[in-house]
Amino acid sequence: MNGKQLKNSILQWAIQGKLVPQDPNDEPASVLLEKIRTEKARLVKEGKIKKDKNESFIFRGDDNSYYEKFLATREVKCIDEEIPFEIPQGWEWERWGNISQSIQYGYNAPALEKGVIRMVRISDIQDNKVLWNTVPFCMIEEKDIETYLLKINDILFARTGGTVGKSFLVKDVPMKSIYAGYLIRTRYSSLLCPHYMKAFMESQLYWEQLKNGTIATAQPNCNGKTLAKMLLPIPPINEQKRIVERLHRISPFIERYSKSQDALNLMNMQIREQLKKSVLQEAIQGKLVPQIAEEGTSQELLEQIKLEKQKLIKEGKLKKSSLFDSIIYKGDDNKYYEQVNKKCLDITDQIPFEIPENWVWVRMGQIGDWGAGSTPQRGNANYYNGKILWLKTGELNNRIVYDTEEKVTQKAFQDYSLRMNKIGDVLIAMYGATIGKLAIVGKELTTNQACCGCTPYLIYNWYLFYFLMASRDSFIKKGEGGAQPNISRVKLVGHLIPLPPLKEQYRIVAQIEKLFEQLR
Repeated sequence: MNGKQLKNSILQWAIQGKLVPQDPNDEPASVLLEKIRTEKARLVKEGKIKKDKNESFIFRGDDNSYYEKFLATREVKCIDEEIPFEIPQGWEWERWGNISQSIQYGYNAPALEKGVIRMVRISDIQDNKVLWNTVPFCMIEEKDIETYLLKINDILFARTGGTVGKSFLVKDVPMKSIYAGYLIRTRYSSLLCPHYMKAFMESQLYWEQLKNGTIATAQPNCNGKTLAKMLLPIPPINEQKRIVERLHRISPFIERYSKSQDALNLMNMQIREQLKKSVLQEAIQGKLVPQIAEEGTSQELLEQIKLEKQKLIKEGKLKKSSLFDSIIYKGDDNKYYEQVNKKCLDITDQIPFEIPENWVWVRMGQIGDWGAGSTPQRGNANYYNGKILWLKTGELNNRIVYDTEEKVTQKAFQDYSLRMNKIGDVLIAMYGATIGKLAIVGKELTTNQACCGCTPYLIYNWYLFYFLMASRDSFIKKGEGGAQPNISRVKLVGHLIPLPPLKEQYRIVAQIEKLFEQLR
């Protein structure tokens, strides 16, 4: 259980009457609600608030069912299906609209450095505090100020965007202020405990009702009607105060627990990541699964790859130059050499670790056909909104990719000589913050220039995938140029890869995925 879950559980106990004991000497909530109705009627008569056309009251019938009576129409309906849980004797269910004196939308005006009055915006409220230093001014006519003026114990409610539903209890107003249009101010009877009302607006019951009343658009939003319809359990006023006092006492413990849990979660995540890195390092060093002599050698696999290349050259799918591979071997002096045409180079300092005898070191260009993508001219209608999937590096998901946000036309494909990556190809990001991100192609696609694709020759694509994952830190170190690292296609094809026999590649991948699943 994390800190948020613990807090949610405690708030749930609070609004269900399970956090503090009930006192039979407390004045019941029914009396409190009757006082609020009387107060509200007086304020309507005095012209201080508007009459609520949807005013109602909730009661429990002799059959133990819950009913709601609407005062304007005298309609009575059973609301048993809306009641989420049982509450203690002496408590009552009520609608937020019945206990509120007003539910007022904020004022729409541009934010200014100077003006008539301060205007609190959603962005000025952080961690249940108003950052008064950031609150701007606005222009508003004097006659309208009172309508939007903030007062102590008002509750502000975000009605749109990513913060929809978040609430803020106004505890002080150090400077005369109104509030902006994306907020709703709810003002309720002073007979209620403000901090209990705020606690309800952090409870799971509140969020569930809000979700049901939220309008799902590009920017989710909620309105005053949704808030007015919300059901909340009302305890006797003395119990409200006891609940708030208990919540206040245990709040520091919840905060400490939350921080400890967050630290533990971070540590567990870091341990999992380190274990995954260790698994990958063991895998590419030939230590994750045993070698089996009957599976042959990687040298034999390289011979098969050479034959495959010759076949592809004959079919016109590869250039003859792809056959000019180097040969890497270990000399009698235990040094590593690379034969390139007639040159023999000592590359011992490039070899990062020892590998099993039946493995070989090769350059990545030898085991696959590598090619980067391109970006067709932006703004040209002839190039976009076509049918060919076009992937950007931000869409690499470190698994299999089946779709892309954008698609290009056949004309773009031809004009820019785009590479078509086939199903099973391995993709890697070469530039910027995404360098080293990977994917396996699940559906034929092309890519932008920051992504390089590889069609492997007779090797298991998932072995290449996990080797590239294990090598990400190495690619970042090799990255060059500007504030963001980048690694060119030339450096990718020249990177060394330890190559096991094909059957061992399959066993390595199976063991990696088994261990990764256990780490989840």
